[in-house]
Amino acid sequence: MKNIKNIVLPLLILTIILVASGYAKNDLDASKKENLQKVENKGNQTINLFVTHGHCSTPFAGVVNDLKVEMIPSNDDEGNPMENLQIAFEVDPNTFNVCRSEELTQSIRRPGLFVGEQNEKITFKSTNVYTMGLDWYQVNGKMSIKGIEKDVKFFVTGIRDANERIASSLVLSGQINLLDWGIDYDKIVSGKSDAVPTKWLYLNMQIDAAYYQSPFVTVEMKQ
Repeated sequence: MKNIKNIVLPLLILTIILVASGYAKNDLDASKKENLQKVENKGNQTINLFVTHGHCSTPFAGVVNDLKVEMIPSNDDEGNPMENLQIAFEVDPNTFNVCRSEELTQSIRRPGLFVGEQNEKITFKSTNVYTMGLDWYQVNGKMSIKGIEKDVKFFVTGIRDANERIASSLVLSGQINLLDWGIDYDKIVSGKSDAVPTKWLYLNMQIDAAYYQSPFVTVEMKQ
């Protein structure tokens, strides 16, 4: 009997150690996987754009770097908690990509169109926000293309459930006139100016804000 106890007890202790080690390893793997997913999600922020001539358009997307979203919810207005919203981001025009068209991708990336001599990033930084309606805001700011800065205005819509105080996602959208930057799209892309110039660039970006929890929130996303 004593020999049996001497054998069983060490086996029992060894089994407990192995089981505990397995749980610890699983927890560690899950933690690593979660952290990796967060990093991957941060690197996947994109912006959708398209240039239109009226009867046709060229849609493309770009990679967003250094995205900053800052919200200071107002205590006085539960209906529009993002009236102090601030947004800033930059986009590398060398990342522009037209889905399934290498030829159009090269046209969009053509030097002189959005790519400047110094490879400047397209940047935006908000300056003023005006409440237009429930979860609907006009965001004024400065946009720089090829190093030239102009005043622009976009609209931001907050999307949230009825029981949420802060939006679970934001949608930024708007349009800019390329002629304001001296960009003759037709001449650069086709080699000839058009009597009715292709001048409107539309953009749309959805920002995941599901983790906005605290009264003061700052989110930074760097590539």
